[in-house]
Amino acid sequence: MSVWLPGAPCTPRACVETTGSVTAVPRAVPRLVAVVLLVLTGILLSALGRAFPRLWGSVPAGAVRRWSRAVVRAAGVRVRTTGAAAPAGGLLLVANHISWLDIPLLAAVRPARMLAKTEIRRWPVAGAIAARAGVLFIDRDRLRALPGTVDRIAGTLRAGRAVAVFPEGSTWCGRAQGRFRRAVFQAALDARVPVQPVRIRYRADGGGASTAPAFVGDDSLLASLWRVTTARALVAEVEVLPPIAPETHPDRKGLAAAAETQVLGPRTTAPSHAGPRTARSDTLHRTA
Repeated sequence: MSVWLPGAPCTPRACVETTGSVTAVPRAVPRLVAVVLLVLTGILLSALGRAFPRLWGSVPAGAVRRWSRAVVRAAGVRVRTTGAAAPAGGLLLVANHISWLDIPLLAAVRPARMLAKTEIRRWPVAGAIAARAGVLFIDRDRLRALPGTVDRIAGTLRAGRAVAVFPEGSTWCGRAQGRFRRAVFQAALDARVPVQPVRIRYRADGGGASTAPAFVGDDSLLASLWRVTTARALVAEVEVLPPIAPETHPDRKGLAAAAETQVLGPRTTAPSHAGPRTARSDTLHRTA
């Protein structure tokens, strides 16, 4: 088992509610087309900006936020954001992880560099685009590479940039949840930058929790996209919680625990869930 790839017991069959039907096709197809076009446009503009900074310049943070919200809304999901704006400067954003939708939702809070497995760098076309877009690559299978990865994240934070991380290391359905892994919090301590916790929830039309957006187990991105775009009145709730100053915690264990408590709530019992135990990598590892 990779140090960056913990297991989650959530699976599509055991955890995820179905939404698709024949009558939903006219609603889903335009949404799918809009999402694909927006994502491709965003990736292309970001890559061009990094490849030719003098010609294209950097994409303004406000434009990134609007684009990120547009991707989620194009999928038919309404967004409700609460809490104060995230601080400027170096910042480690951490959030619970349920869906591929979490990535644009975090970018709408504060544009940030994301993490992806090193294998993506070798992918045709996608690898080059991800590198140009500023993705931070990590080697999840080599424990000895962990300190170097933390150093790279800390360097990005010292430069005044934001880095977005899903410390659970795996997607969960939203009813069950994991634990925050500590290693990445060392980067915030080393760079002496705050940690910005963000809580993400998905709700159905009636207000109850919805697992339709979950991207878990052996689920495919296409199946997850179809569930989201065929669903009615999905709502993504994004709560920007109070930032945590690095000096308030002497080590990464305490810092990770404080962020986990804010995002996931106090831990009273070990997580339990029906269904076979299946590992799932971070959504970005699958889709970046």
